[in-house]
Amino acid sequence: MVSVERPGPEDRAEWEALFRAYIDFYERTEPQAMYDRAWAEFTSDERMHALIAKLDGQVVGIAHFLEHPSTSSADVCYLQDLFTAPAARGRGVGRALIDAVAEHARRRGCARVYWQTKTTNVEARRLYDKITQDSSFMVYRLPL
Repeated sequence: MVSVERPGPEDRAEWEALFRAYIDFYERTEPQAMYDRAWAEFTSDERMHALIAKLDGQVVGIAHFLEHPSTSSADVCYLQDLFTAPAARGRGVGRALIDAVAEHARRRGCARVYWQTKTTNVEARRLYDKITQDSSFMVYRLPL
């Protein structure tokens, strides 16, 4: 059975290992300061939020998200990072995390939850296509 909860201090090492695996998946490298900053934000739970999923007491999934204003609706919730340990995939972890983020957003009065993934992330897209439809929007990024 998958359980989803906010991470506590005892979860830091397992959370960071999964976050590092997520960053590696997207072929990025980040300094330790980025992980420390993210953990501090998630611990304060004000601007950015985190949930972890556990199977048999072990952290096997993470979700990072935030709410922000929308010009044409109530606030919205952006699910920025979602990652499940490879050994736990197909066991409902990703779905449980998305459902928990959606419940958080409902409680906060958000109009919707949205996220993005690479078109080549076929495994994740199989799950996402069961949950909702592809919005067909493209993402453009302007590095600063």
